[in-house]
Amino acid sequence: MTTCNPIQVQAFNTADVSEQIRATPGWVQHYQQMSPGHFAGRIRYLDLQGVEVYEEQMNTRVEQNFSAPEGALAFCFDRSDNTLYLLNEESRNIWITPENYQEIAVVFGPQFVRQHGLDVARLEGLFMAPLNGGQNALFSRWLSATLTRLTQTLDPPSREALTQQLLDDCLFILDNAQVCLDRGALQRRADERRIMQRVGQWAADSPEEQLNLLQLSQVAGGSLRQLQQTFKTYTGLSPTHWLRLRRLNSARRELLNRSPEQTTVAEVAMNWSFWHLGRFSSSYRALFKELPSETLKRSPTL
Repeated sequence: MTTCNPIQVQAFNTADVSEQIRATPGWVQHYQQMSPGHFAGRIRYLDLQGVEVYEEQMNTRVEQNFSAPEGALAFCFDRSDNTLYLLNEESRNIWITPENYQEIAVVFGPQFVRQHGLDVARLEGLFMAPLNGGQNALFSRWLSATLTRLTQTLDPPSREALTQQLLDDCLFILDNAQVCLDRGALQRRADERRIMQRVGQWAADSPEEQLNLLQLSQVAGGSLRQLQQTFKTYTGLSPTHWLRLRRLNSARRELLNRSPEQTTVAEVAMNWSFWHLGRFSSSYRALFKELPSETLKRSPTL
């Protein structure tokens, strides 16, 4: 008879998007708050030694720029519309979650992918495509309930049994979801997806760089009209509004990392091209529900 470590679900409550990122190590990601309110997030995490399960909740809209860990294959279930998204390390994209967003994901690590002969190349064309199927909602509810049960039960299933069930279920759901794909719609969205990938690449590689609207359209490799339509589809924002929210988030990060002895609110505001201090403070308070001076008074958090 062999012994193994018990299955344990870890849970983290977060009060800032930067804390939300730190609670999911291994992912390449950059978060920014995009709707007003005090941020409140929660992560539940289960490590099955080769397979990981993440459940994420966030109350405000959040821009996510991300890609999965190198060599991994991730099945991400968006519980707001019960859509499955398949990700790998090359699935680098940018989008904005709705308020009160919930997602649950099963991540098969690189060694597991190799050992089980999961041919990721055969999935080309499915990554980041919205995959719809009748089993998506049922599976994500079951998986969330399983995480809850694992925190309560004294007789959990074996790692091997749960891991095999997750693999079998995810591949079954993927097989059924492919039947529901609208190939024509996927093709029509291909150009828009490429635009967002270019914008997402720029945003991840240069998180503090500033651009204007026309410069952003050059980065995107499309016309201003294409850029506007793509942002409407993927983020629900205009590119100008997105750029402004991005600068507000950058200002917040600087305020959190500095002290009143090191800088002033006015200096930080001007660093991010907010030339009217009153309007900056008003916009900042509307988004983060506190004045920039209140943020600056805190001790550095990072």
